[in-house]
Amino acid sequence: MRFLISTAFVMTMAPPALAQDRSAGEDAVVLEDVVVTADRMGSFGADLVQVGTFRNARVVDVPLTINVVPNELLRAQAASGLFDALRNTAGVSRAQLNGSAYDNVAIRGILVENRTSYRLNGVLPTVNLIDLPIENKDRVEVLKGVGALYYGYAPPSGIVNMVTKRPTRDLTEVTASVSEHGAAYAAADVSRRITDRFGLRVNGAAGLLETGVARVDGQRFMAAAAADWQISDAITARVDVEHVNKDITETAAIQLPSASGGRIVLPPIADPRANLGGKNLRYAASATDVLGRVDVRLSRQVALTVEAGQAVTMRDRDFSQLESADFRPGANYGNGTLRVFRTRDQKYRNRILRAEVAGAFATGPIIHNIIAGINSTWRFQNGRNGTALTVAQNYFDPRDVQVAAPTVFTTAPITVRDRGAYVTDRAVLGPVELMVGARYSDYRSRAVSTVGIASGFERDRWTPSIAAVVKPVRNISLYATYLEGLEEGGTAPIAAANSVQVLEPAVSRQYEAGVKAEALAGVTLQVAGFRIIRPFAFLDPSDNVFKLAGRSRYQGIEGSLTGEVTRHLSIYASGQYLDARVRNATPVALIGKRPENTPEWTGSLYAEYRVPALPGLAIGGGGYYVGDRAANALNQAFVDGYTTYSASLRYTAPVGGKPLTFQINADNLTDERYWSAAGNTLLGVGLPRQVKVTTRIAL
Repeated sequence: MRFLISTAFVMTMAPPALAQDRSAGEDAVVLEDVVVTADRMGSFGADLVQVGTFRNARVVDVPLTINVVPNELLRAQAASGLFDALRNTAGVSRAQLNGSAYDNVAIRGILVENRTSYRLNGVLPTVNLIDLPIENKDRVEVLKGVGALYYGYAPPSGIVNMVTKRPTRDLTEVTASVSEHGAAYAAADVSRRITDRFGLRVNGAAGLLETGVARVDGQRFMAAAAADWQISDAITARVDVEHVNKDITETAAIQLPSASGGRIVLPPIADPRANLGGKNLRYAASATDVLGRVDVRLSRQVALTVEAGQAVTMRDRDFSQLESADFRPGANYGNGTLRVFRTRDQKYRNRILRAEVAGAFATGPIIHNIIAGINSTWRFQNGRNGTALTVAQNYFDPRDVQVAAPTVFTTAPITVRDRGAYVTDRAVLGPVELMVGARYSDYRSRAVSTVGIASGFERDRWTPSIAAVVKPVRNISLYATYLEGLEEGGTAPIAAANSVQVLEPAVSRQYEAGVKAEALAGVTLQVAGFRIIRPFAFLDPSDNVFKLAGRSRYQGIEGSLTGEVTRHLSIYASGQYLDARVRNATPVALIGKRPENTPEWTGSLYAEYRVPALPGLAIGGGGYYVGDRAANALNQAFVDGYTTYSASLRYTAPVGGKPLTFQINADNLTDERYWSAAGNTLLGVGLPRQVKVTTRIAL
């Protein structure tokens, strides 16, 4: 009852577009429809965003840091996974794993929650435990920081939003690629206008996977469909369905050595082509996401949106980690133990239902843009966890190990219900905009540990948000924002003594101020300073228990420059300085330490030059830098920073009146050896160089 009463009062932040309609003979505020599929076609830049309540807002008008990775950049880089897109944005690093099976990603040093923070079309919480398909995506958006106002419980790392391609003109496009390691891939993109009011777009892809790592192979398949139906002039409907399946050898992670005298001596970086596990230690997963949306124009000033969807991910996993390796010279040099954790029939299911009303009206000279909505999310996960088994392995001369099947399995089901209601008002008076919003959240979770101990949490709380934007001219925004968010304390990793236990929810707070500008026609500049205070959780090496230890503070400066600098030069650049520290904690030895896997400096740059003298030829390249990171919460060791380089050459020419593109891309061009990930007492080794040849033709 309390929840239902609250829905009448609660609010969020940021509006659909609004406009003055003078056709009626007087100024009347109306909601303006914006078609984001027309946003800067063939560009490295973007004008509009589609994440959260900022949907259809201009990038320069959003009072938070947001990076949009458009389809043209993904094509230029021959991106094959979500991390290929995210690496272009500042503050992004891998965490815990090296990405051979899927990617754990941290933004601003904070882990992006795999079950809540990856969204399809700004709404459906997909499960990032498989390479989420990007073949059917028009763009990837990263909303940095607290997103709980719209999305409920989520860490303040940010929201990763994947926007699907919509049915547009008739199109048939076929893509094929091969890599130097023997990977092969083919994809098709078909769009048709069935009638004037109904369109359908279908994407499909299949490939053989080879990463350049010994005894690793696999396959991947995806299929997706997007349908748009204009039922009447006032009602439109959209449906998205996507399915992806992946089966690959998962290479082993490396456990941190034990500390001696308060310090940890890291092992030499393992050969990136070596497989410390076994070929038959597999990662087999599939995901099916379904999302429907109906928009109803109730009047010229009011619109209703209703959305519902489900995301289901299934996986069997043989996760392994090499531990207790001996790095002292002698007969046992490199000998260690490979510990294997087997999970079977693991299921993750997210469901969401959302209804939202947007309205625009004026009170005197002030234009108001109101959004009010309610949403409910249900999450469930469970699986059979096998008893860990061990086998001997050598760090420098690994063999194809065979590990017996476990005979004992345990389950650890988790259920979560997160309901919310929100409302926001963006009041516009000349060059000044004030946004005020609040959310009411009603959160309930229940978890059962692998040893049968039940735990649960119930929280209901209001969280406010406020932002002020000053626009001295249309293309420049100065802003300041304060937000509060709610997040789960974290989930214990599978190797912890309290495996998969969900920690207590907590409040995070964010302050941000910045400037955004369209520096040139087609170029967007963003610079912001931010400060985040959030709960701090870590895996305590003294008892191997994942626990809340206190609070940590993240503050820094971030900037980006994206778009077309000249007619022939496109650029996508970003950088971030981050000062992160634990502010209070138990044990006190953690105070003042840098949170694990948190780089002070990150940066990325990718540019493409279209040669005027040779129409159709484009030369591209760039670099990605991640600074040194603490290997554990006690800062007993730091992994070195690294820079990887990419290069590309693509040529497009008409063949039979249709464009044919031939391109070559190289990632990790210098074959750098580096620690790609740290955290939860694990280390990941970066993958070796990959050269890929791609052809694409529109039929």
